[in-house]
Amino acid sequence: MAEDREARRAVVGGLGDALRELVDAAVRTEVPMAELDDVATAVRALAERLNADRRDLHEIATVDDPETGERWFSPVYGPGNPVAPPVHASDSPDGRSVGRVTFGKAHEGPPGLVHGGVVATVLDHVLARAVRAAGRGGLTATLTVTYRRPVPLGVPVVAKAEMGATEGRRTVATARLVAEDDPATTLAEAEGLFVALRPERAADVFAATGRPVAAWTTRTGDQ
Repeated sequence: MAEDREARRAVVGGLGDALRELVDAAVRTEVPMAELDDVATAVRALAERLNADRRDLHEIATVDDPETGERWFSPVYGPGNPVAPPVHASDSPDGRSVGRVTFGKAHEGPPGLVHGGVVATVLDHVLARAVRAAGRGGLTATLTVTYRRPVPLGVPVVAKAEMGATEGRRTVATARLVAEDDPATTLAEAEGLFVALRPERAADVFAATGRPVAAWTTRTGDQ
């Protein structure tokens, strides 16, 4: 079973890479209108092939692991999601996480700059990942982002997060985004409050998935 999932993940990741190339081409192309029409027809035909066997809107993908919170189609880091930058993230049990990414044209806001909402999304992800790595489940309750400087497209950036104070089901974490070649200059920073769901509440929230979801619930000892 695990081998089957890993094999499918590899293929899903390959499709995600190809689709990200397509998305980048689509938002940068200036080909003639007739060519755009032809490509649109071809893409719809490919979508029809993929729709031959599709999940329900709330169904968890076979490549996902809801126990650890690993989502293969996450819009932030999912290898199979063509809208994901994608962020390459790591974490440690002491409540720290690091995400690395280079934003392209698909995530542009003002000309040449990354959309502020995308920056906030990445910061939210590394914050949540730091909390989860320390064994603290939780959904984002509040997220405060301070934008210090514009974030340029095409520049490798690093987001680092660290878990802070905990109280019962509540956990605070902070994060900072910098350019990889200029770590002393803060581009954006964030503070997030994460609240773990009680098991009975989690069962209700995630009932539509038809599966137990542990990554966002309380852990032993949480109040």
